[in-house]
Parts: sequence; structure tokens; C-alpha cells
Amino acid sequence: MTASPPRRGRWVALLLAAAALAGLVALPTWVRGTGASALEGAVTVQVTGAAAAPQVGGAALVLAAAAGALGLVARAGRVLVAVVAAGAGLLVAGAGVSVLRDPAGAVAGALADATGVPTAASTALTPWPAVALVLGAATVLLAAALLRAPGDWTRRSSRHDAPATRPARDGHEPDERDDWDALSRGDDPS
Repeated sequence: MTASPPRRGRWVALLLAAAALAGLVALPTWVRGTGASALEGAVTVQVTGAAAAPQVGGAALVLAAAAGALGLVARAGRVLVAVVAAGAGLLVAGAGVSVLRDPAGAVAGALADATGVPTAASTALTPWPAVALVLGAATVLLAAALLRAPGDWTRRSSRHDAPATRPARDGHEPDERDDWDALSRGDDPS
């Protein structure tokens, strides 16, 4: 017995949700920094998660691809998908830790663009790097749970396989007339 489509579908939905959350967590401002400019005085810049930690967006794409692959693979593929999802979760968590440890480094590029000087006089973190850290850890736990998921994952889904050829009936190969006859009976010959 194979893993039922709803069970596999739930795992796919969970990975897609993790991908969407990783993409969303990169959108808001993660760090605000203030620097000095010779022309404008104090300049404040806001750095989004996508700018402070671009790997979060990449991890979101990897999680989305893993979700798509999970719907098509068997047991070995499930293990590979779980390993890839765990790696993406570690990437998201690592991005959060990196910004939490060094907010001045995360805002340095934006300040250099705005003022010409990459040194921040002050920085302020928003909660989003911590959210990314928690989301990354939750994604790693999700990947670990996927490895231990119940059900028989020995067969991959055959949903997207080419249909099997129809056997010959009455001693002749099926042709387009047989297809029309099947349509007349209400059967779909494809």
C-alpha cells in the first residue's frame, strides 16, 4: 500500500507553507541604521531581510521545489527531499543568527550607498531576524518529521506518468475508429 495522496499532499502543503513563510519573512525591515553624511547630516536607512540576508529568498525557492518533488518521489526521494528541506531550514536559521549577531554588518552596505561611509552610528533590530531563526528551526524539525513520516513510501506517484497502451482487442490493434467508438459509449480513450 502506498502513502495515500492526502497524506503525501499534507507534507507537500507543509513544505509549501514553509517556503511561503520564508519568502514572506524576507520582505519586512530587519535592521535600521543611522549614519552620518557630509551633505545631509544624519541619514537613516532601513534594510529588508532580502537585502540583509539574501539566502532566505533562495531557501524559500528551494523549499518550494522540494515540495513539488515530494509529490513525485518514492522512499529514497523522500529522504533526499527531507535533507534538502533541512538544509534550507538551516540556511534560514543561519541568516537570522548572522543578522542578530552583527546588525551593523547587515546595514553597512546600505549605509555606504546612502552616505559613502559604511560605519553605522547606531543600529536597531526589528523582530524579523528572530522570526527567521525560529522559522528555520521549525523547518529543520519539519524535515526531521518527514524522514519519520508513517506510511509506505516505497512507490512513487504515477499521477504524471504516460498512460499505458491499451491492449489489442478482437485480434487487431486499436486505431482511431476505436477511439471514436469509445467516445460514443461515453468512455475517454485517452
